[in-house]
Amino acid sequence: MSGHHKSSAARVVVGVSGSPGSLTALARAVEESRRRGAQLWPVLAWEPPGGELGSRRSPVSAGQVPRWELLARERLLTALRDVFGSTDTGVPGAAVTVRGAAGLALVRIAGREDDVIVVGAGRRNRLLRALSPSVGRYCLAHAGCPVLAVPPSPLQATLTAMRRRNTLRLPLDAGSLLREPGTVPPGA
Repeated sequence: MSGHHKSSAARVVVGVSGSPGSLTALARAVEESRRRGAQLWPVLAWEPPGGELGSRRSPVSAGQVPRWELLARERLLTALRDVFGSTDTGVPGAAVTVRGAAGLALVRIAGREDDVIVVGAGRRNRLLRALSPSVGRYCLAHAGCPVLAVPPSPLQATLTAMRRRNTLRLPLDAGSLLREPGTVPPGA
């Protein structure tokens, strides 16, 4: 026995936003948690619309904070259900929502050397990187523990490519898929 309390067990802290990249990271974080015998801490960081500065300027938005917290919690629970089929990850730990910037929140929570941060490393273009700095880059620059950046799943890249090719978004005729070859559709 190591003599560690439950609260001092190593943790795998994973950033969750609900994006496909974060869901891939969440699935990988469970594997990492099991491999290390560590607790799993899925973390969804949120900020008020318009950011913290905007919420300080607008007293009306301050009254919305409980609603935004609830929406963040619902988004986290939805992400857990999307990956695991329920909110049970199958490993010990705690799912938490935190008000603040994602990178900063992950680094603060994963404050011990034996913690690990897991983030999705989505393929983003230069414009998006300039407008929204990478959570993974922030964690790599500031964390005092290892950071695992998980690339997008190959399936996600395939789905993205398919969406780009089908720019007209033509609906499939489900009826044509169900008819026997060579039969005439009803009403034709």
